[in-house]
Amino acid sequence: MSYVEVPGAKVPIRMWADPSTVEGGAMQQLQNVATLPWIKGLAVMPDVHYGKGATVGSVIAMHGAVCPAAVGVDIGCGMSAVKTSLTANDLPGDLSRLRSKIEQAIPVGRGMHDDPVDPGRLHGFPTAGWGDFWSRFDGVADAVKFRQERATKQMGSLGSGNHFIEFCLDESGSVWLMLHSGSRNIGKELAEYHIGEAQKLPHNQGLIDRDLAVFIADTPQMAAYRNDLFWAQEYAKYNRAIMMGLFQDVVRKEFKKAKVTFEQVISCQQEDAEGQMRTVEYRPGVISCHHNYVSEERYEGMDLLVTRKGAISAGSGEWGIIPGSMGTESYIVRGLGNPKSFNSASHGAGRRMSRNAAKRKFSAKDLEDQTRGVECRKDSGVVDEIPAAYKPISQVIDQQKDLVQVVAKIKQVICVKG
Repeated sequence: MSYVEVPGAKVPIRMWADPSTVEGGAMQQLQNVATLPWIKGLAVMPDVHYGKGATVGSVIAMHGAVCPAAVGVDIGCGMSAVKTSLTANDLPGDLSRLRSKIEQAIPVGRGMHDDPVDPGRLHGFPTAGWGDFWSRFDGVADAVKFRQERATKQMGSLGSGNHFIEFCLDESGSVWLMLHSGSRNIGKELAEYHIGEAQKLPHNQGLIDRDLAVFIADTPQMAAYRNDLFWAQEYAKYNRAIMMGLFQDVVRKEFKKAKVTFEQVISCQQEDAEGQMRTVEYRPGVISCHHNYVSEERYEGMDLLVTRKGAISAGSGEWGIIPGSMGTESYIVRGLGNPKSFNSASHGAGRRMSRNAAKRKFSAKDLEDQTRGVECRKDSGVVDEIPAAYKPISQVIDQQKDLVQVVAKIKQVICVKG
């Protein structure tokens, strides 16, 4: 589908979702965002659902201002994936050992490493800038300085909620490694601190929702937020890179005879200039994308601060990952560069019911039924992540055919949750 335009107070709301299916609370949040004095555009992804202040699944473009709640509290949360040389034929019949080895190598939930991970021992880790990154911790908000030790030990850990590590197969039987995580506790605390600081500012006192408080350009508060925001986004990127390195180490050890390699060629069908379908090949390496972040971008001659909360950048040819739930397929995509969406696409399936509602409605037996064939937790502690609590991922993909091209469809055989 293309987008549907819904009238808003200051800008039209462009929706890649059927407005009649969007929950009332989420629609009200979109209308609230459209009242902000600084807003220049609002694009809504097909996985849209209720969030704090701003919906998850929204792309908000503002001039001279940024709203911390429109970024989300898990700053820099995102995805990483890589295709391997392994195939389904290389896998053992019992995948429980492999899942256990992944969980031993990468702390999950609120866990952390006993000692900070040395990235120098990880194959292919981009160590350039690592020392400078940590030296800049001295410049973040004093309110979180006491969390430095935890931040160093949580670097390279998964977290809980909808975060996951997956061992997947594509339609040709090739193995993919994929994971989803963000800036852990340090990003959350920085986000909550700055949301609180924004709410105290005089220009935010008349807003329709105090959670939509913004920082204004060329102010000390904005400078402080941008400093901490970009540091946390970098933390999230490093966090995923370290986890992917640890994940690859596990796979190398468990499949020694296969001499596994990564960053394999991806083949897909693509329409050429004459409208003919042809096979093209790519070698993208490790694909990584944020879906809770801020970017400085230019549209129609104007410099804007674009916040993507539950959305990925999908510029022309840009690689992205759109995951489903812990029992459904996920998609590797390339952006089509649609400026109407501010070059964006959805970040996943999107929830269709809250965590509490899912716990009330479903049991561990339901989870077991819906994740049959997947080596994963099937206990009451992760019932809120049951596939039925999410929108159908195939429908979400169908609703954004003008935003992304699907390059590969992958399905998990192992899913590690926090």
